[in-house]
Amino acid sequence: LHAWNFLLGNVDMKEKKSTSLLQRILVSCGAQAKEYGGCVASKIPEVERDMCLKEFLALKNCMQNVVFSCLFQPNAGALFCLQLAGSGGSGALSHVFIKYPPMRCDTPGSKGVFYDDANKLLVSPTADQVLSWKVAPFIPNAMPSSDPIAEGPVLSIRYSLDGKILAIQRSSHEIEFWNKETRETFSQRCRPESESMLGFFWTDCLNYDIVYVKTSGLDLFSYDPEMRRLRLVESKRLNVTWYRYTHESRLVLLASGSQCKTFTGFQLSSAGVVRLPKFEMMMAKSEANNKPVLAAEDIHIITVYGRIYCLQVDRVAMLLHSYRFYCDAVVPQGSLPIYSSKIAVSVVDSVLLVHQVDAKVVILYDIFADSRAPISAPLPLLLWDYPRFQNATLRLADKDASVEAKEVNIQEPVLYGDAWTFLVPDLICDTVNGLLWKVHLDLGAISASSSEVSSVLEFLQRRKLEAMKAKRLCLAITRTIILEHRPVSIVSKALDVLITSYSLALKNGSYLKGIKSDKASASSDSHTRSSRIPADESFDAGPRRKSVRTEFYTEVGPAVQSSIYSSSDSEVDELSHVPGSSGAPLDANVPDQQESQISSSAISPDDIYCHVFAPVDDEMAGDPAYLVAILVEFIRSACLERIKVYPNIHVLMVRLLVRSDRYTELGSFVINKIIEPSKEVAYQLLESGRQNSHTRKLGIDMLRQLALHHDFILSLVQDGYYLEALRYARKQKVTGIRPSLFLEAAYSSNNPQHLVAVLRFFSDFTPGFKSTSDYAAYCRILSDTSTSIAA
Repeated sequence: LHAWNFLLGNVDMKEKKSTSLLQRILVSCGAQAKEYGGCVASKIPEVERDMCLKEFLALKNCMQNVVFSCLFQPNAGALFCLQLAGSGGSGALSHVFIKYPPMRCDTPGSKGVFYDDANKLLVSPTADQVLSWKVAPFIPNAMPSSDPIAEGPVLSIRYSLDGKILAIQRSSHEIEFWNKETRETFSQRCRPESESMLGFFWTDCLNYDIVYVKTSGLDLFSYDPEMRRLRLVESKRLNVTWYRYTHESRLVLLASGSQCKTFTGFQLSSAGVVRLPKFEMMMAKSEANNKPVLAAEDIHIITVYGRIYCLQVDRVAMLLHSYRFYCDAVVPQGSLPIYSSKIAVSVVDSVLLVHQVDAKVVILYDIFADSRAPISAPLPLLLWDYPRFQNATLRLADKDASVEAKEVNIQEPVLYGDAWTFLVPDLICDTVNGLLWKVHLDLGAISASSSEVSSVLEFLQRRKLEAMKAKRLCLAITRTIILEHRPVSIVSKALDVLITSYSLALKNGSYLKGIKSDKASASSDSHTRSSRIPADESFDAGPRRKSVRTEFYTEVGPAVQSSIYSSSDSEVDELSHVPGSSGAPLDANVPDQQESQISSSAISPDDIYCHVFAPVDDEMAGDPAYLVAILVEFIRSACLERIKVYPNIHVLMVRLLVRSDRYTELGSFVINKIIEPSKEVAYQLLESGRQNSHTRKLGIDMLRQLALHHDFILSLVQDGYYLEALRYARKQKVTGIRPSLFLEAAYSSNNPQHLVAVLRFFSDFTPGFKSTSDYAAYCRILSDTSTSIAA
């Protein structure tokens, strides 16, 4: 009912136009509402998560269509429609967005748009040249580079990994090569009578430079720059119907068989060639078709948390099957439900995005925990910063500008249009209009849609591409739940998540790497490198994340569980044994440039103090007991992870206990080392002990325990124990103490004998003291005192 609540929450029933829109929604979507309500009613009281999700998506899609259609109709309350559809542009109705403006690649006379994923290039050939745009980093107004080419058909086009050679597949039997340095061209053909070429890709294998994928298998070539030709190094013979390859994974899957569901895989990376065992994918049979054929567009190779997976769309069963790759095994990992006949897949920061194209919504999964439930409810893809929202609002304010407003609306990009092509991992290409969009996650909106704090924090701590934003959200969420007086158990779990994540980041070095990355400036583009993927670890999963909002977001919606599989970057090299597996890992490849931009979202104890405890202390001055309980849990969690707690935390605890007059408890905390000894804590105890002598004594004892001799002696003197201070100085052989400090204290006591004892001490143990002005002055004082007594 999220969509209904949103609509009703934004409709002012006092406004005629708003009422008109609501009536239109109710009339237009009556059938879908009836079907959804009937589905829910038929299952009560056996209520389950997503039990009527298909009907809900149909209802939601209908409601959205009504809202957007009202923009093009006169007297429909267009301004209200804009406000409703735009929703402020903050992502309140979406967790995934594309941002305006896109990268423009519309070239007159273009023969198509191709994506060179190895070099992160969008390539558009024309009759006499090829234009290429660098898409990493994604710069919307980036200018293309151009290279001349000969006229002819273009089936596929890719640059070599060093960018020096351009390869163009001209037909199913020929690839043409153009050397950018020498401007020379040569061609390579295969035997047209026995085989045809399905495609090709460049590789960073030590012994190979380019791989041909043919109906007869793989041909692996090396390039000879002196002879300016290719040399066949090795062939892998097998029947191939079609193939799928991503440079990120270095994995090529070759489909064969009458149903194209039998696969052989090869991973070709700088570490060598790994041949995967042959395996078959699951396919449900329909009554009309007993032998369905698997299409290439139904297979998606993705890399999540450094691990390689394959997703297979089963249109009959309406399931998305998942498989995990190991060196000598391909292990099914379960299935996800789908609600659309057309499915697309993106991966953003290791979060799996399943686009339900027909329903025009996105479902997010975090392949990390033990649950196959999504992160949150299905929501539409949002277009951010499109100028229509602002410009059209201004124009609609002018009653004479309705024609202009309509013209602006018509130009708005069509989401999930027929020309959209989804590129691995996070790009969308509109091939008709020549537009390239980058897919983004709205971490704030995702956090706001969940109410289980610890789960949300775990999710945010795994984010890397927007690590600083995730870090700020974690701090704000933690601060908010404390200010809201959430139960100590909830806050304790939240702190456990942060401390555990910080400990893990210290162990694997990502925290220090993240600090360096934050300080470093953006670096130039670099080539890809290999990072390890665990060869044997099954696809696990865990409960999904929910969160409470901070000042920036309001808490919305019920708790939602998410995540299907399991793995974390920290565990990338930890191998769990799969039966029959040798344990040798595969390589998953991450671009160097992307990795260089990654920073750590881990939060140090000092960050928690500065951004959580200190601000909370200022705002919760009236309830120190609650904050003390929170601090105790924080210290407990840090001790379990063997993380150093800085003195400011312990100083704050001392202040809070004193503020609530809990001196006995304070003494217990100090004695049992819950409050760890430090100079800062000792001085706080001394200051707080002005109203409690026992507390001050704890501070003095702590100085002695820490062997802070001068501080300990000074404290004894300030309390009038100057003779004890002298004995301690003599015993510990403390040098450099000021005689005047003790002489003044003895003189203030009005006890001549003590003054004599102090003078004698410094005369005996401080060379040259008798020649100082202090000695002469206090000797005169003693002489005057003796004279007055005698008189």
